Amino acid sequence: MRESTGGTRDRIKAVALELFTEQGYEKTSLREIAERLNVTKAALYYHFKSKDDIVASFVEERLERMDTLNAWAATQPATLATRRELISRYADTMFDGTQPSVMRFFEQNQTALKSLTAGQQMRGRMMELANALCRGDDSPSAQLRAALSLFAVHSSWFAVRAPHITDDERRKIALDVADELLAAIGTEPDKKL
Repeated sequence: MRESTGGTRDRIKAVALELFTEQGYEKTSLREIAERLNVTKAALYYHFKSKDDIVASFVEERLERMDTLNAWAATQPATLATRRELISRYADTMFDGTQPSVMRFFEQNQTALKSLTAGQQMRGRMMELANALCRGDDSPSAQLRAALSLFAVHSSWFAVRAPHITDDERRKIALDVADELLAAIGTEPDKKL
C-alpha cells in the first residue's frame, strides 16, 4: 500500500526539522533531506519546492495557534487572571506534539529565520501575544515583562538542562517564572523616562 501524500509530507517535515536542528538550516540541503528519506530529489520537490517551503509548513500550524490565542485574548479583560490564562494556553501549545522540536529549531537557527518570511511572521505573532499580555499597561517595563514571560515558556526547552526533567515539570517551571513577570504588570506607577 502506498503512503498517503499527507504522510509523505509529514515525514519530510520531520526529517527536515531533525536535520535543520542537527546541522543548521543553512548547512542542510534538499539533497540531504531526500537522501535521509531514501527518496529522489524530484519526489521531494513534488511536495516542497524549497527549504523555505518546508519551514513555512511547520511554522504555519504554530501561527494558526498563535492567531487563536490572540483572538481569544482580544475578547478578555486586561487583568492578571487573563494574563495567566493566556500564558498557560500559550504553554499548552508549546508543549504539544512536535512543538518542542520546532522551538529547538527556532533557537538554533535564529540568524537564518530573520530573513525567512516564516520567521518574520513568527516574530510578528510573538509581538501580538506580548502586547496582549501587557494590555492595559503600555510602560516599557510591562512590555519587557510580557515578552520575557513568553520567552520563559519557549526557552524552557533549551535553557532548562536538568537531567530527567519531565515535560510537566518543565512547563511548571516556565509558568512559575512567567507568572513572576506577569504579576508585576500594571502594578508600578507611571514613571517618566
